[in-house]
Amino acid sequence: MKELKHKLKVEPYPYQVEGIVRGLEQKRLFIGDEPGLGKTLQSIGIVDTADVYPCLVICPSSLKINWQREFEKFTDKKALILDDGTRTTWPYLLQMRMFNVAIVNYESLRKYFVWDIQGGRKTFRLKDVVFCPQIKMFKSIIIDESHRVKDPAAQQTIFTKGISSGKEYIILLSGTPVVNRPVDLVAQLSIMERLNEFGGRGYFVGRYGEGDNLNELSDMLYSKCMIRREKSKVLTQLPDKTRVDLYVDISNRDEYSLAANNLAEYLRQYRECTEAEIRRKMRMEALVKFMALRSLAAKGKVKQAIDFVKVFLENGEPLILFCSFHEIVDELRKAFPSAVTVTGRDSQVAKQAAVDSFQSGNSRLIICSIKAAGVGLTLTASSNVGFVEFPWTYADCCQCEDRAHRIGQKNNVTCYYLIGKGTIDHRLYQLIHTKKSIANQIMAASDDIPTDEMYFDELADALLNDLFAYDKQD
Repeated sequence: MKELKHKLKVEPYPYQVEGIVRGLEQKRLFIGDEPGLGKTLQSIGIVDTADVYPCLVICPSSLKINWQREFEKFTDKKALILDDGTRTTWPYLLQMRMFNVAIVNYESLRKYFVWDIQGGRKTFRLKDVVFCPQIKMFKSIIIDESHRVKDPAAQQTIFTKGISSGKEYIILLSGTPVVNRPVDLVAQLSIMERLNEFGGRGYFVGRYGEGDNLNELSDMLYSKCMIRREKSKVLTQLPDKTRVDLYVDISNRDEYSLAANNLAEYLRQYRECTEAEIRRKMRMEALVKFMALRSLAAKGKVKQAIDFVKVFLENGEPLILFCSFHEIVDELRKAFPSAVTVTGRDSQVAKQAAVDSFQSGNSRLIICSIKAAGVGLTLTASSNVGFVEFPWTYADCCQCEDRAHRIGQKNNVTCYYLIGKGTIDHRLYQLIHTKKSIANQIMAASDDIPTDEMYFDELADALLNDLFAYDKQD
């Protein structure tokens, strides 16, 4: 393996170094590793080592904040999420090098990069699209979950193709670049400007479109523009568990902020009180308000949680999903009617049937209540665990994670925690993962807030500090 001289703030695993080196050599490629192997880090490593900034990241909505945090965690570069506040100023911010990376979701490509569509028709071709000239400033493009642009006629595919045109580095990330059939690759290869290396569209469809000559196609992909590793093949390089923090915007910001400010004022009064009995009663009332705030944060994450699950399932991998509130379970069931559940409302027979369905591969998504499924169950059919909500203690987090991380699991287990940006989630998650001994200090049910006074005071102080910081940021 070639030595990699990089400026990343972390040292990549050997297989990730291999991916970065391959990317630097091929410049326009697929990174098709299984979920949890760090496709994000590898693509960032390619861009940063080659110093091809400004960079544009196109990704699903639920992953925008994660991409921003990952760029700023792994490099010394600043990343900008495109939103209504930066709709007209993003070119200036990049030109002045106040930011090095722009991040946009697929659905917003037209809003930020398209000036006009000639003819005004609903269906159009790339030649009809007038792009804003500022797209020329991007030296590299990262396209996350690139199978979303497999349809050559889809608007998002056309926009992505136009924006990527002429870029030196074009990096496509997808655990499943081929979703159903070989022709799924046509649009993606075209975006990478490599389709001619496979004979052009007509030749590609004629030779591979019916599922013929697949070994030849595979050999060509791996030699020209693709790298893919499975967890089982790089297991010796991985820890037993990998935790991924996914920060998402909440959809009910105004309602949440009102409740947070109300709790903050109550906590200020609690701090000023010196009477022990009154403080005890106020603390109990504050606990109720904490629970309400936690509920609002969870409800605000549902839209992005649904997007995350859709993105994940598109990779063909099964997923264990944990939450607490019945309302959240119901919303997820509406979005994923084929999912099975293990909750307090399900009978023992129904729970076992759900587990059997998931373990046998008949169901790819199992939605679990933290309290009902946090212990005892074996769900080793998946090595991926997601948390829309999470328990109050580190021990309970581990119990949930260990539904997958059990004897019989042959892969590293990746645990995804969806954390509401600017909510109680951030501080609660930080407390339970840094103060791991807390489970030995308090007694609490799986989904009830601990009543330990020291823990409560730490959480209260943290909430006040975070609320003040978030207000200043806004």
